[in-house]
Amino acid sequence: MRSIWRVERVRELVAAGELVDLAGYLQAHSKPALDSKEVWAVLRTLSRPDLVRLLCAMIEASSAMRGRSWTMMEIISRLLRRLPDDLTVADARVIADFAVAQWHVVPPGAVEVVARRLAAAGPLPEALLQTVVHRSGENARLRQLMVELGVAPLSAEDPWAEPIMAELPTLDPLWPRLVAQASVATAARPSAAWTSEARDLLAGVDPDQARTVLGRWLGLACRTPERVPQAANADVLRGLLWLVELTDPKPEQVRQVGALVEVMLRRLPGIGPACPKVANAAVGVLGRLDSEAALAQLARLSARLTYKGTRKEVDKALDARAAAMGVSRAEIEELAVPDYGLSEVGRHEVPAGGCRVELQVSGTATTVTWFNESGRAVKSPPAAVRRDHPQVVADVKVLAKDVAGMLVAQSARLDGLFLAQRSWTLSVWLERYLDHPLVGTLARRLIWLVDGVPCGWVDDALRTVDDAPVSAAADASVQLWHPIGRPVPEVVAWRDWLEWHGVVQPFKQAHREVYLLTPAEETTGTYSNRFAGHILRQHQYHALAAARGWADKLRLMVDDVYPPTVRELPQWGLRAEYWVEGIGDDYGVDTTDAGSYLRLVTDQVRFYPIDAATNSAHASGGGYGRDMWRNADGDPAEPLPLDQVPPLVLSEVMRDVDLFVGVSSVGNDPTWSDGGPQGRYRDYWTSYSFGELSATAQTRRDLLVRLLPRLAVGKQASIDGRFLVVEGELHTYKIHLGSGNILMSPNDRYLCIVPDRSASRPGKQAGKQAGEREFLPFEGDGVLAVILSKAMLLAKDSEITDPTIVAQIEEAR
Repeated sequence: MRSIWRVERVRELVAAGELVDLAGYLQAHSKPALDSKEVWAVLRTLSRPDLVRLLCAMIEASSAMRGRSWTMMEIISRLLRRLPDDLTVADARVIADFAVAQWHVVPPGAVEVVARRLAAAGPLPEALLQTVVHRSGENARLRQLMVELGVAPLSAEDPWAEPIMAELPTLDPLWPRLVAQASVATAARPSAAWTSEARDLLAGVDPDQARTVLGRWLGLACRTPERVPQAANADVLRGLLWLVELTDPKPEQVRQVGALVEVMLRRLPGIGPACPKVANAAVGVLGRLDSEAALAQLARLSARLTYKGTRKEVDKALDARAAAMGVSRAEIEELAVPDYGLSEVGRHEVPAGGCRVELQVSGTATTVTWFNESGRAVKSPPAAVRRDHPQVVADVKVLAKDVAGMLVAQSARLDGLFLAQRSWTLSVWLERYLDHPLVGTLARRLIWLVDGVPCGWVDDALRTVDDAPVSAAADASVQLWHPIGRPVPEVVAWRDWLEWHGVVQPFKQAHREVYLLTPAEETTGTYSNRFAGHILRQHQYHALAAARGWADKLRLMVDDVYPPTVRELPQWGLRAEYWVEGIGDDYGVDTTDAGSYLRLVTDQVRFYPIDAATNSAHASGGGYGRDMWRNADGDPAEPLPLDQVPPLVLSEVMRDVDLFVGVSSVGNDPTWSDGGPQGRYRDYWTSYSFGELSATAQTRRDLLVRLLPRLAVGKQASIDGRFLVVEGELHTYKIHLGSGNILMSPNDRYLCIVPDRSASRPGKQAGKQAGEREFLPFEGDGVLAVILSKAMLLAKDSEITDPTIVAQIEEAR
């Protein structure tokens, strides 16, 4: 007969020391016992030995049960939180077996107590050791125990950890202790105590071996992560970075630390950045290292990172370095650019026995050319070099990659100088820009103002647009030339000059779009609707906005408010806002699985004083209400009249917004001719795909008018309003100069051609058939490259072999 639940019975059994019977009674009445404050008051009176006896009896009773009672497990878990550390070995083994079998029930503190008691008596049982490793991510004291035991607390479930765990048994016995020390790196930066312990451990390892092993492990981590590192492994990786900091790392290892920042910030589907805390730790290491290589990595990351949290850490590190050197932040970014040992601007030559290798910068890419002993260029390193000088081969490969990465970063930095309004003396500018072995490859393809005189570099000298040499005093002022406010004949003349001399600018400068106030904006006064009403792909827009220095939050289909996309302009005391809202109401169709909108609809562009309160609006729309934008005094924060915005600021901000629309509009997608989900965007797609040209598209048209007569495809192509018209052998094709979408005869039938997104140069996609590589006076306009590729392809439409394109062409005949 089942006994009746009574609190008095618990008191009687405790008083009598009948702990086995008490365990059975609590098992039989676990639910009321768990909820009774009186029962827990009685159990708290148990002595330490009696508490352990009761726990062992309850564990034995629970193991005899056919099923697990969660209330029974909860009672055991609560009692384990009071587990004393003076256990007998026999009792510790009982609780250890339970901790292995029911690890989710046993608190990490109890695991530590049991493990320490058994470790004092001999080696830990393997099953308990694995449980400790598994649970170490939850508890700093367990990680410290791993340090004391010399066990590396790595989870083999991460691909990065597997080869490290396989290698550890082959290394010096200190290495597991070093990994264990790394695992307790749970703070944002290393403490003095952690650093002292780590130095003591590293003192027992050969310095070269330490750098080699840590470099190899960082190299493993620099591979693209398949998923977010587990918490414990992320701490280990952070600690390994701190160990690298203590080994006087060589430049190649510093580059690894910089590369790891970007790897840990790569976005994973449904997750976001892989592991920002490791990225932040890597930036911290770069900031504390007093070396040119570390400063160079910070400068590169400053121009490339878009993740706000880590970007702030980079900014803090560069600001601290600038303060220590007594220079401005802008100057530290200039001084931080390495020359990578280039012997002259854009060129480097390395001997290798009787052979040599030449690295040449071309645009924002690098080319490596090998020469054999006879001086003839060969496609790959000669056999003698691979055999006798393998390190030269490896070093040149790394150098080419590093130079290419830094060129991209420096091109972005130079593009940002338009709004920075920087100026230099001629002597400083020559050193940091024109004659700098790396930056010079970019600076020599731009137009500069030297004492107010526009000039460019050609034939080994600064020259005016008339090719007259420019001479100036060492203290002459130098600025970056911008077309806004310059006479139209001057702008046109520089465009001619670039084409005549074959100069390819790293970004649009002479051909840069200029955005002036329109009559409509003069009427609206404080806002622009020039780029309103567009449907944009949110995630592409979000990434592009970040790359251009705008702050944007991904909008979720939730009941929440969001700020507009914002760019702060501290040099001008202004803030620009682009108002966007989520569009669609079908979860899973209009959103990702994580709930973020797939598309946005655009609205106004406005300007505010930089310290004005930011506007906000509901994620799904409804407008930006006046009551949401107020200044510090509680008054409405009025937008700045557009005619009071400096023309350069207005133009550059509008250019960014035009870029956002031009790149991320769904109208650019050739597969959306059906209008997307339920055809709801068909009208927008049609109007955008073949509608009026934006300023960027007008620049393309003007350029093609000039270039077509010199292009092979120009014999079959012409400009007709908004289109590049191509006369093929089977049809006539009209390629829209804004979207790149195509209409073909007869009856302007739509032709869907999905471009190869890897095509970085015009003709790359169609080049196999067209065999052309066209000159463009600037880099960076991917749509223009696609348009020319399509033109070259369609000019020889009878030779097209792609079955999807052929089927559409044949159907229209």
